Formats: sequence, C-alpha cells, structure tokens
Amino acid sequence: MAFCKKCGSELEEGQQVCGNCGTSVSSTSVQSTSSGVNDNGGFGWGLLGFCFPIVGLILYLVWRQDKPNNAKAAGIGAIIGFVLGLLSSFSQLGAM
Repeated sequence: MAFCKKCGSELEEGQQVCGNCGTSVSSTSVQSTSSGVNDNGGFGWGLLGFCFPIVGLILYLVWRQDKPNNAKAAGIGAIIGFVLGLLSSFSQLGAM
C-alpha cells in the first residue's frame, strides 16, 4: 500500500493523481508503508507543539515533507499555543 507524500492519503494501486490533494503521483511522491514511518498526526504531537510552540514549529519545518500529518499536528499545536500565550500576555498588560 502506498501513501501520498504531500498529504498522507492512501493511494490505490496504479493511481496517477492523489484524490485528496491533486498531487501527481510518482516514485518520488509516494511513501510506502514498509518504510516503518508512523505518520498518524497524533494528539501528542499537537500537545507538544501547544506546550512548546518553538519545538512545534521546528518539528513542522523538519517533518512537512516526510511526515505531513505529524507536521500538521505539531504546527497547529504551536500556532494555538503561541496565540493563546500572546493573548494571555495582552490581557495581563491590560490589567495593569
């Protein structure tokens, strides 16, 4: 079984274009499950990105090609953590 390297969607045998993101499927854009890469986009990566936004951003940048689902989870967690931290800082400034 193969997966799209851009979005991580499962690809049918002989499929030329990813049905999810529209990326052309070639030997460079297909990731095989036999490689042992776990790219489930788990809650843990989002939580890590939320608690440590800089780590989430770094993981997003490193993983965006090889593990798009994990990268997306870490990146969204980082964005949410950063925005909530910023809002918290502004609310504390307004209370002074």
